Amino acid sequence: MADTLHTPTDDLRDTMLAMGTRARTASAALAKAGRDGRTRAIQAMAEALSAAETEILAANAEDLEGGKAKGLSDAMMDRLALTPARVQSIANALRAVAELPDPVGSEIARWTVPSGLDIARVRTPLGVIGIIYEARPNVTADAAALCFRSGNAAILRAGSESLNSAIAIANALRTGLASAGLPEDAVQLVQTKDRAAVGHMLTGLNGNIDVIVPRGGKGLVARVQDEARVPVIGHLEGLCHTYVDGAAASQMAIDIVVNAKMRRTGICGSTETLLIDQAVAETLLPAIAAALADAGCALKGDDAARSIVPDMDVATEADWRTEYLAPIISVRVVDGVEGAIAHITEYGTSHTECIITENAATADRFINEIDAGIVIHNASTQYADGGEFGMGAEIGIATGRIHARGPVGAEQLTIFKYVVRGSGQTRP
Repeated sequence: MADTLHTPTDDLRDTMLAMGTRARTASAALAKAGRDGRTRAIQAMAEALSAAETEILAANAEDLEGGKAKGLSDAMMDRLALTPARVQSIANALRAVAELPDPVGSEIARWTVPSGLDIARVRTPLGVIGIIYEARPNVTADAAALCFRSGNAAILRAGSESLNSAIAIANALRTGLASAGLPEDAVQLVQTKDRAAVGHMLTGLNGNIDVIVPRGGKGLVARVQDEARVPVIGHLEGLCHTYVDGAAASQMAIDIVVNAKMRRTGICGSTETLLIDQAVAETLLPAIAAALADAGCALKGDDAARSIVPDMDVATEADWRTEYLAPIISVRVVDGVEGAIAHITEYGTSHTECIITENAATADRFINEIDAGIVIHNASTQYADGGEFGMGAEIGIATGRIHARGPVGAEQLTIFKYVVRGSGQTRP
């Protein structure tokens, strides 16, 4: 793979603009490749990535050493780390994307109007997608494959912590594309740590980037949303809640809460606040708190929660607004589902919210009134993941209200056009 950035003396602006031009050209070739050609290319990318395991792990070891030197948190180090199993899992995720239906060209709807015109709404690629992300190396492969599955070219900008890993992964992906006879420039990685590169991407590179997808911490996403001159698909924070209702099954509640918080604390689908109905708090909260503590979780509670479990730390106003990404959970006792909805409405970030209850009417009220990309009934918030949704992989979770919401997979990376078929009609 030729370096995406040619020499250290190149002007960064000109280099970034050239990347945009090459990506636009590559996107046209992807459209001509057809769904079978795109499928073969993704399969080739997976094989090339799997074959490059040794190089990828060596690059990742450099990133891990750099992360330790920078004092990255345990959660960030977990996001950054690759193992042989994780590398093969990334390759398998690509294979799963290759098996997904190709959304390009599929009809969303079709109808005939009184004039006799046949009108169809048909999915088309967005074009060129810029993805800006931080410490997770797997995003390089996931993002590239999903963009490719939906007929889009990708310009990727990894965080400095994961840059060596991202370069090694991108090298493999481009090798796969070349072996499949498709342009390597359909996947380009910005190979500089200069933060000015992000600023150039946010301008749209002279109209060559159609959409920006940020995937990372609050600071990154806030900057992208504030400065981007092109549409943005993304979420600012994953401040997820699990509400244990008065009609919850006790053991189910314990199991789900512990998993939702502790399976992986550093992901955006991890529960950060536990809400529990005052009707069962006295009897159920001690068991949930004990299970969380046994799993290594620290608890911060409001006055009502601490009156039941006194060894909790005090939860402050800031805790209700904190995405810990760590083994810490805030706990509030609420007045039934109405209290839970009120709390989530005030503090939620429209990512993922969960209710645990055996009462169908209560579940329906929660589902209907909660404004979030994902609403879950009787299952862990850790299922907030495109792979678990059958999408093969995802670029991220969108919390906006335009175009895409929830897990962003291949279908969400398309737009549509109207195809109108006539038989000689002229408009009077």
